[in-house]
Formats: sequence, structure tokens, C-alpha cells
Amino acid sequence: MIRQLARGTGIAWAALLPFFALAAPVHGAAKDPSTLRQAQGSGQAFPGRPVRMVAAFAPGGSVDIVARLLAQKLTESWGQQVVVDNRPGAGGNVSAEIVARAPNDGHTIYICSASFVVNPSLYGKSLYDPVRDFAPVSLVSLVQNVLVAHPALPAKSVNELVALAKSKPGQINYASTGSGTSGHLVMELFKSMSGIDLVHVPYKVIGQAQADLMGGQVSLWFPTAPGALPHIQAGRMRALAVAGAKRSSTLPELPTMSEAGVPGFEASTWYALLAPAGTPRHIVAKLNGDVVRILKQPEVHGRLTAMAIEIVGGSPDELARHIRSEIPKWARVVKQSGARVD
Repeated sequence: MIRQLARGTGIAWAALLPFFALAAPVHGAAKDPSTLRQAQGSGQAFPGRPVRMVAAFAPGGSVDIVARLLAQKLTESWGQQVVVDNRPGAGGNVSAEIVARAPNDGHTIYICSASFVVNPSLYGKSLYDPVRDFAPVSLVSLVQNVLVAHPALPAKSVNELVALAKSKPGQINYASTGSGTSGHLVMELFKSMSGIDLVHVPYKVIGQAQADLMGGQVSLWFPTAPGALPHIQAGRMRALAVAGAKRSSTLPELPTMSEAGVPGFEASTWYALLAPAGTPRHIVAKLNGDVVRILKQPEVHGRLTAMAIEIVGGSPDELARHIRSEIPKWARVVKQSGARVD
């Protein structure tokens, strides 16, 4: 496997061995205060060797796309290879646990999705703490969740949908790709904030959820914009609103959920860059400065926005505040919905 990855990146396979040695399974591992990892070479220029960017999900998805673009640009900027190490599993728990126990010298960094703050509430147990075990670097980007309906549903706005659902409690269903996924929890937030009763129909495969929504077997869905956009444009799905705090640059004609009649609603799928807790401040500052600079490059901005991925950027403190606000918000949704992944 190491040789295959090396051939895909153009790196000598032996150079990757240190990364895989650090990535051994850590489930159940206890932290020993006497052996906590210390930053190495803090007086030397950073980075002093190749950097491993752990990605929370498998190749091909939005997290991976953003990770590989950042890795390419950081490699060009630093003159040191940045290797994307995809570690899918348990909705992002596997990757988070690996990074939480990695050396805190900046040579292991982490790109995650919003599931990072949901998992501690969603899973029966978690081996990482999203605040204690990580040093925030920057909020990188987000993708909008879009409330879509089957075209035959007699509701052409969020207000009309709420009125329809209240007249038919428990009779309108919605799709998701499983309990605890973003589509499930965002819809549960909508239910809670609008006081409606919808029936959850979970799917294991996104393609089947799409097909059944377009076929009329389910009436509603809250997918992300990149996957839904072609079907919205073709008229196979009716888009009612986006879930973000601001309108989407890809679908600017759509109101936000807040504008459409659910004040205060905000539920974007975001991606962030973090490092292990205890990473020296000067390294965090360099990581932040270089990432924010890269995100402002016209080429990067153009490539991401073409895929309905919106650039964010921002300071470590802004990301820290965002993480702290998101944890209790989604903990309430998980508790109210009864969602659980064991």
C-alpha cells in the first residue's frame, strides 16, 4: 500500500514510512502525562521535513478535494512535500483520534468536516475532545446544505412547506444517508425550529436517496449543493432554500432558511484545518498565514467555487469560537432527535 501511494504522489516510498509508523491504531490508548509528545525543533525553520495532512474521509469527496488542493499549494510554497493521508472511518472519529495523539510539532495536520464537533455527542464514546486535543488553525471552506423537494410536492417555499407539514403531521417523509449524517441532523434542526413532524427515511447509499427523491418515493432532502446542483438545474429537484448564514454564490436566487421563515437557522457543512494540541504558536501562526494566503489565490478560489465549495479562511481564534459554539448546538439536536451511532 505504501508503494502504491508513493507511485501516486511521485515520492520515494521509503520517505513515507515515518508517516505510517505514526498512524498505528490508537483505539483504547491511554495518555500518559509523563510521555506527552513535545514539539521538536521549535527553534528551527518550519517545516523541516515532509508534512502529513490527515483527511477525515475517503478520496473523492469534498474534504479530499480541498485537502489535495491545499497540499499541492503548500508543497509549492514550502519546498517540502505535504502528503494527504486519507483515514476514513466512524464518521471521522478514526482520523481525529490519530491526529490527537500525533507529535505536536506541526508536521501532522488535520482537515476535518463539521462531523468533528458532532461525533462526541453522536457516538456512545469518543477517544478525542474537539477542544482539549486540538489547536485550531483556520476555517477553510464550507458547502451549503440545500433543502430540496420533489417537484410534485405542493410547496414552493419554506413557509408553504411548514404550513403543509403542520396540516399533515407525520405524513411527509425525508431522505438522508443515515442516522447522524449531516442531512439527517440538519433536517432535525429544521423540524425543531419550525415545529413540524416529518418521517425520516435513512439510506445507506447517496445514489439511492437521490433516485427515490426524484422518483417521488420520498418528498424532501437536505443534501449539499455540489451533489444536488445538476439535479436542481435540470428540474428534477425543487430547491427551496440554503441552510447557511448567507446566500450561496452558486445558487444566489435561493433565500437562506432564515430569510425564508426560520429565523436564526444556520447549518452549513464546513471544513477546517487543525493541529494537535500543544503545537507551538509560531507554527500555528505560519500554518494559518500560509493557508489563508493560498485560499485568496484566484486559481484556488476559482477551482473551489466551480464545485460549489465556498472559501472562508479566518484566524485560529475565530475557528476556536466556531467550534465551541457548534458543540452544544448539535448536542441538543442529537439529543432531541435520538440519533445514535454505536
